[in-house]
Amino acid sequence: MTCALVSLNRGTLTDMDELDKEILKEIQDNFPLSSRPFKVLGEKFGRSEEEVEERIKKLKREKIISRLGASFASKKVGYESTLVAMKVPPPALEKIANFISCYPEVTHNYERGDDYNLWFTLIAPSKEEIKRILEEIKAKPEIEDVLNLPAINIFKIDVRFHFR
Repeated sequence: MTCALVSLNRGTLTDMDELDKEILKEIQDNFPLSSRPFKVLGEKFGRSEEEVEERIKKLKREKIISRLGASFASKKVGYESTLVAMKVPPPALEKIANFISCYPEVTHNYERGDDYNLWFTLIAPSKEEIKRILEEIKAKPEIEDVLNLPAINIFKIDVRFHFR
């Protein structure tokens, strides 16, 4: 398990002060495994638990970060995963991306500049559950095509954002 995953979004690093950057760096590298992680972070940075939590909420509201959560090796905990590519008409792209994001099994989605312009990862307890979810998604009339691309070989990389 990676302790925390920070997904950066469309915000800019210039919207963060140095403390925001230090907190995000710490979250990526050493997220406190505690019932009150923001308290632990606050103590580390000489701030209150409430201030740290509010800073993270603000970064989410401003869409500088889109997600903060654990990242597990899905196969090692008995889950299945797949990469999905969809062909969506550009006018419907944001609507469909928001629809996809409502599924808790979707870790993230992103736009690509190709015919298959919306991609996402899907993690579920079984291949049958993945199939069921993809059938629901395919039923949306705005979606032109869906490709289910399960991994043949898995390569894990350690992505870290460097905040300057």
